[in-house]
Amino acid sequence: MARPSSSIETAFRERFTRDRVLLGMVHLPPLPGSPGYRGEPIDSLISRARSDAEALLDGGMDGYVIENFGDAPFFKERVPPHVLTLMTRIALSLPREAVGGDKPLIGVNVLRNDACGALAVAMAAGLDFIRVNVHCGAMATDQGIIEGRAAETLRDRTALAAPVSILTDVLVKHAAPLGSGADDPAIVARDLAERGRADGLIVTGRATGEPLDLARLLAVRKAVPGLPLLAGSGVTARSVGKILEFADGAIVGTSLKEAGDGRAPVDPKRVRDLVRAARRRFGGFG
Repeated sequence: MARPSSSIETAFRERFTRDRVLLGMVHLPPLPGSPGYRGEPIDSLISRARSDAEALLDGGMDGYVIENFGDAPFFKERVPPHVLTLMTRIALSLPREAVGGDKPLIGVNVLRNDACGALAVAMAAGLDFIRVNVHCGAMATDQGIIEGRAAETLRDRTALAAPVSILTDVLVKHAAPLGSGADDPAIVARDLAERGRADGLIVTGRATGEPLDLARLLAVRKAVPGLPLLAGSGVTARSVGKILEFADGAIVGTSLKEAGDGRAPVDPKRVRDLVRAARRRFGGFG
């Protein structure tokens, strides 16, 4: 059954119906309090994140996603308040202007699954969307069993009157689904769209940087044709054209880093190569 669309959903979807959308990852280094933190000053953390964001936008990407990638091992759900505060401060310090065209789409993912924390960061920093790894159902992960909190997240968004869209993973990477039929991507996608009221869906491979299964991507596309659909891992300059035949966009991280190392800075040449490859197939973006 189709459900009515809010103004938030409508504006978000319109961006994806005009053109394919390419989003890069701003992988934050270890933040204070995490095991990998080595005393780097906050201003230095901000500078590194700003450099990555600028490289992505200057290279022609349509936006970026901020993520506390360096904070492993991750909390299963709620992160300490200082993490949200730091991520908000960083988000407010990053560029908001594209080289040309539309205003960049900017989102945040608070690992491993702090959806309400991400919503707070997005609202405070004026971001466009959040990414939620487990929005509905339950997944066995390296953090233990994570259960979706769609009811809580959607009600928080309503209570805060936050104009923030929700992108959710379909059978997220680094995880295994729990429950009968829980590994069927079409069923999961329909539940996320119809029962979880997601504004967009993401399909990934099994782990960070791993190619996704095009059959899974196509199954999700057929199951929920009306929602924005993004590829979320393993996208490269070589594969982006084929992937965008089925997806409305892509979130690209590892392949845009120096030497393809997810922890390294963004490589401007790799960004330009990816955007050029996509444009050869589909023209302009964003």
